[in-house]
Amino acid sequence: MTDIIWFRDIGRKDIGIVGGKGIGLGAMFNAKLNVPPGFCISAQAYETFLIENELQPKIKAILSKLNCEDTRKLDDASKKIKDLIMKAKIAPGLQKNILEAYKQLGGFVAVRSSATAEDLPTASFAGQQSTYLNVNGDKELLKSVQMCWASLFEPRAIFYRDRNKFDQNSVLICVVVQKMVNSECAGVMFTVNPVTNNRNEILIEGSYGLGEMVVSGEVTPDSFILNKKTFAMITKNIGTKSKKIIRDSNGKNLHIAVDPSDAEQQIVSDNVIEDIAKLGARIENYFKYPQDIEWAIENGEIYLLQSRPITTLK
Repeated sequence: MTDIIWFRDIGRKDIGIVGGKGIGLGAMFNAKLNVPPGFCISAQAYETFLIENELQPKIKAILSKLNCEDTRKLDDASKKIKDLIMKAKIAPGLQKNILEAYKQLGGFVAVRSSATAEDLPTASFAGQQSTYLNVNGDKELLKSVQMCWASLFEPRAIFYRDRNKFDQNSVLICVVVQKMVNSECAGVMFTVNPVTNNRNEILIEGSYGLGEMVVSGEVTPDSFILNKKTFAMITKNIGTKSKKIIRDSNGKNLHIAVDPSDAEQQIVSDNVIEDIAKLGARIENYFKYPQDIEWAIENGEIYLLQSRPITTLK
């Protein structure tokens, strides 16, 4: 089995290889949706990394007697495991494969975690592992991959797996490397209204710059509710989008203030919001399940960055 799997080669049954996020990206890519190109570093590559560095017994020993309700001990266990992973070495062969694939993308990439027990209809694990944006260069990429692996043992991730009865030692993690969209605006879309559980409505939220500001709740985004069948606008609220994340000339992520006059303006036209909603309905129809989708716009073009099942519906 190859360590590197391009989006075009991902099948619906590859959850154990590329995780939930990888499955979603592969499916959208192969459905001819506008997904930035990329590849996955397989969960088996991570497992081999653990074996080669003899980390599995050490991790198991740290977790075996852990009481996840004890916050201090949970944080301590997390730090010990992450330190083990970060100090270990990626085998030269795997490094070569990763960097050769990266050369085909070139430039700035997003490096995202995709655990084999995430983005399932029964449990999302959303936001529990790490994402790194505007990663550039071989050294930074390899470090980001290792940090994604380590993030499988963030305290919140360990706690969530324990609470949901997932075997801590059997969950693996894939890393997604995807060409970076340097977005003018970005956000999220839910193909069911998550506030009211109305399955006939689509909720779209967005703000300026990279979508992390919306995902993390750092700004009050513009919010739009549309009818899923007619795509007619039902309600809209223009948020106080006071800051944004952009990429500077050196490739670093900068948090900057938004001009007050722009902050009060709607991020894009109603027609563009309608186009985003139509993509959401198409994705839900493809997966046959309500979706939580991340989108971005660069130079007027709408990109789909990921899609996962909504797991909070009643």
